[in-house]
Amino acid sequence: MKKIMLLGGNYFQMTATKAAKELGCHVISVDYLPENPAHKIADEYCNVSTTDKDNILKLAEKLGIDGIVSYASDASAPTAAYVAEKMGLPTNPYESVLLMTRKDMFRDFLKRNDFYVPEGKSFKSEDEKEAYDFFISLDKPVMIKPVDASGSKGVSKVYENSDFKKAFELATTYSNAGFVIIEGFMERDGYQVAGDGFIVNGKLKFTGLMNEHFDVKCNPLVPIGESYPSILNECLKEKAINEIQRLITSLDMKMGAINLDFIVNKDGRVCILEIGPRNGGNLITDVIKESNEIDLAEYTIKAALGLDCSRLYQKEAVKFISSYIVHSKNSGYYSEMLLDPEVEKDIIREELFIEKGNPVKKFDNAGFGIGAMIIRHKSIDEMCYRMDHMDEFIKINVR
Repeated sequence: MKKIMLLGGNYFQMTATKAAKELGCHVISVDYLPENPAHKIADEYCNVSTTDKDNILKLAEKLGIDGIVSYASDASAPTAAYVAEKMGLPTNPYESVLLMTRKDMFRDFLKRNDFYVPEGKSFKSEDEKEAYDFFISLDKPVMIKPVDASGSKGVSKVYENSDFKKAFELATTYSNAGFVIIEGFMERDGYQVAGDGFIVNGKLKFTGLMNEHFDVKCNPLVPIGESYPSILNECLKEKAINEIQRLITSLDMKMGAINLDFIVNKDGRVCILEIGPRNGGNLITDVIKESNEIDLAEYTIKAALGLDCSRLYQKEAVKFISSYIVHSKNSGYYSEMLLDPEVEKDIIREELFIEKGNPVKKFDNAGFGIGAMIIRHKSIDEMCYRMDHMDEFIKINVR
């Protein structure tokens, strides 16, 4: 029986735990939150921070693991690569993984390698004056964000000079590294594109591109879900996939899942926002499996164990499926969720993380979601309309 260590055990990471169990693995679930649900279905749980790479390495060596995975988490991806590299287990290069999880390093890499990127620069948290001088030199709006946070935590779109200080300080509070990146805003044409890809022997063997949706009444920078398939035309899909493959090759990435996030501007140019060295959150892998039966979580476990992944192939979406993060537009105490019957009958999977009377925060970042759903739709038009107007179909009441 192969031993697989999975870093993180929250609801969205349970997909990997279930996949590993179905493959007959002995699953070791690790993080510092003992109540996380994935730990309950793993074979054993170890209470260690997933970003503590040296103690994770000691634990992995002690337990004699055969593979390690950071599923749906940028924060622990460098730890997984570090441990695997030290133990001679299957992995991508640690330095490449680290670079992909640091927005400042990633942007510099893209620029050096002639990818299309906005003008930007990173600053230490104590260099606020220098950061402000750069900020006022850019056309507005300007994006200010921590270099190492996920889930849109600490991200601001700033229009006025007077709002700089608040946005800069917010970004610094979410950066463990103490760095903030300031960059020009890229105007997109159509949806922002999300999704997952999978690399086998250095080649992008599968891409599941999705439309990313936002709730502008809460925070227009925080995704509320993804819908599959993407409405991007075939020419632009091919252009984007070629750019992603060029990036994979440049970074010497050889295996495993990548989480995709890019836009196309009105000139048809592809701007890569982020490529995460891991499966996506928001149930992206689950949506793909529901649509076309491609199980990227299973392939992620196999790749980490050095098993053959050559049977993976490109398969387009068969069904119209979306994920949706249940959230509140207002802070308060949770009262009830009201579902439109037409959408309710199409909910394939539903999980609320909250009980009546519990405190709720306005959905300002991904950490404030209060539940998750997977929903089927009859057509791509119905899917996109519902996702863009979900407050007509799902209402969260707070008091």
